[in-house]
Amino acid sequence: MKRCVVLALLLSTALAQGYFELGGFQTPSGNIYCVAYVDRLTQEAGLRCDLHKNQARPPAKPKDCELDWGNAFGLGERGKAQRLCVGDTVADPRLPVLAYGKVWSEGGFRCEVTPARLRCTNRDKRGFELARAAQKLF
Repeated sequence: MKRCVVLALLLSTALAQGYFELGGFQTPSGNIYCVAYVDRLTQEAGLRCDLHKNQARPPAKPKDCELDWGNAFGLGERGKAQRLCVGDTVADPRLPVLAYGKVWSEGGFRCEVTPARLRCTNRDKRGFELARAAQKLF
């Protein structure tokens, strides 16, 4: 009975947040955390990666962004990656570590981590490269 209550609470939390988590990982340095999810309304998959320590200067904060800017990155199943205006984080130390040289793949996303950077792409081969010193969106 206790397990059913816990599962019901987890499911209601996911529904309230509007998405279902597909899975995620963290880099060996513990500086980048990524989570793939499916939006429960649109049924579209997304990938979000958060950079804990960022030495690069982000572009100017958009005027309509009243939250944190510069360290969160989003990618849909299709199209170009974007920097996100967010008030939360996907950083979770319980996420599994994706070892250097390994590939993570889920929901149409592919991520590979090296000692120098994390590179994630979608079905259109668009995505981002993230590192402490620089971030590239393509």
